Amino acid sequence: MKARLPKWRVLAILTALALVLSGCGEPFLSTLRPAGEVAQAQYDLMILSTLIMVGVILIVVVIYVIALIRFRRKKGDDSVPKQVEGSHVLELIWTVIPIILLLILAVPTVAMTFDLADTSDAELVDEEGNKKNLVINVRANLYWWEFEYPDLGIVTAQDLVVPTDQNVYFNVTASDVKHSFWIPAAGGKIDTNVDNVNSFYLEFDNEKANEAGNVFYGKCAELCGPSHALMDFKVRAIDSEQFTSWVTAMQNAEEPVAETELALQGQQVYNEQCLGCHAVSPDNSTPAAARIAPNLSDFGNRTKVAGILDHNEEELKNWIKNPEQYKPGNKMTGAYKELNEQELDALAEYLMSLKVQE
Repeated sequence: MKARLPKWRVLAILTALALVLSGCGEPFLSTLRPAGEVAQAQYDLMILSTLIMVGVILIVVVIYVIALIRFRRKKGDDSVPKQVEGSHVLELIWTVIPIILLLILAVPTVAMTFDLADTSDAELVDEEGNKKNLVINVRANLYWWEFEYPDLGIVTAQDLVVPTDQNVYFNVTASDVKHSFWIPAAGGKIDTNVDNVNSFYLEFDNEKANEAGNVFYGKCAELCGPSHALMDFKVRAIDSEQFTSWVTAMQNAEEPVAETELALQGQQVYNEQCLGCHAVSPDNSTPAAARIAPNLSDFGNRTKVAGILDHNEEELKNWIKNPEQYKPGNKMTGAYKELNEQELDALAEYLMSLKVQE
């Protein structure tokens, strides 16, 4: 029988592995790099709680070491140290100090919880009856995200576009199973349920957004199926002027027209095989229940295929040929007949040509 590693070696290996893995991750996909007011407040609270816990640990360790050294049994010395059992002073100290520490942590935590839960400003309207603040309806699906701007008449999928330096209010729900909406750099997660709507708000700092190339990433934070880890989406955080231009372009988007012969063939393939599930128009006239697959408007301007693959025709064709290989358990598998290479080439060119803004 092979000799087993001593426990201390196993512990050392696991500790080293944890330290190495803690450095892994995508840029601006970390709660330790806050990129907005909400994220910063949560980060500050996390630092406060960490300092309190580390402080308590250090004090306990120091007392333990002092006791270990000062009161250790010495050779030839059988004397018993002075006993302090029942000391009212010590009992008062170790009762009062934890209460003080708890209050230091509890008061800002409770205050922040109520503050972040207040979404009443989402209903504010101006003199003309228009919403003062941006509201976005988020709908989670296996395994993709839909973003509806109800007051702007726009629907997108996988790519969330938000203005910087202002509160953005989210109403989140799910169409199938429980998911969780999370943009680590912008703030904490919130569950998306089938039977109710949860609301919260986030804010994206313009300076931090510029440092990140105006792109953040979001994920599903609730185990929802075999492709849970692949349920990602992109967030474009742009200034208010750029956001207004984007809204105008999406609201005035025209029916896509194929410009090449191959793209025209691809449009025919799309109409025959994809139209029943996917839309290529960004308007929200179709009821949510009928939107059973991601909206493909502006698909040509995305940076990822299916949220995980590089955005090019080759990866797009790989995804269409075998979506189950990349996202097991997805609802696209088996929803259309197998396409030949000519049809794949044509469909890929047509989808890549879908651009609302150049």
